[in-house]
Amino acid sequence: MAEDPKPPDAPKPAPDAEAKAAAPPAKPATPAKPAGPVPVAWDSPLTARLKEQFGSGVEPLTYLEQNYLQVDRASVSPILQILRDQDQFDYCVDITAVHYPNRERPFDVLWILYSFPHNQRLRVKAQFADGESVPTAVNLWTTANWLEREVFDMFGIRFEGHPDLKRILLPDGWKGHPLRKDYGILQQDQEWVQINLGIESGQ
Repeated sequence: MAEDPKPPDAPKPAPDAEAKAAAPPAKPATPAKPAGPVPVAWDSPLTARLKEQFGSGVEPLTYLEQNYLQVDRASVSPILQILRDQDQFDYCVDITAVHYPNRERPFDVLWILYSFPHNQRLRVKAQFADGESVPTAVNLWTTANWLEREVFDMFGIRFEGHPDLKRILLPDGWKGHPLRKDYGILQQDQEWVQINLGIESGQ
């Protein structure tokens, strides 16, 4: 009996088809990052009155339900006075700063105020150049005394009219201001440590 004929060989897939079959499935495209929250205009009787008096010298904004006033440097003292005397912001919660070294006026100084009668919190923010003095608020709130000393200690910002502006956290002879962005993270005043403690720096 004759043998069955041998079936023909199946055609081999092209090399490109083999590579595609072996490649892992493509990852889905990364979704676009959603836009974050941005400040929006803040309107209230308080801000309307300030805008009428100071014009472009004050910009009322709100960010994530936190109200603040971006003010010109020259308007800081009168606006703080108005907020205390007319709007009953009777407590200065904090004074702090942020350093943006590449900006023309690299320091944002912030006053965080609270009104006990209205249970309301408000921030006031102004930009200052390096070496430019900021008006003191000690005459308005006693709590500003140590708060301004801390900003001076950590950032080197001077408060004009402060009754006793000196370091509060670091020793008087310490060099530099640690919360400036250009202050090295491992920097220490090796000279002060050697002179006052008689030891080498730990770094």
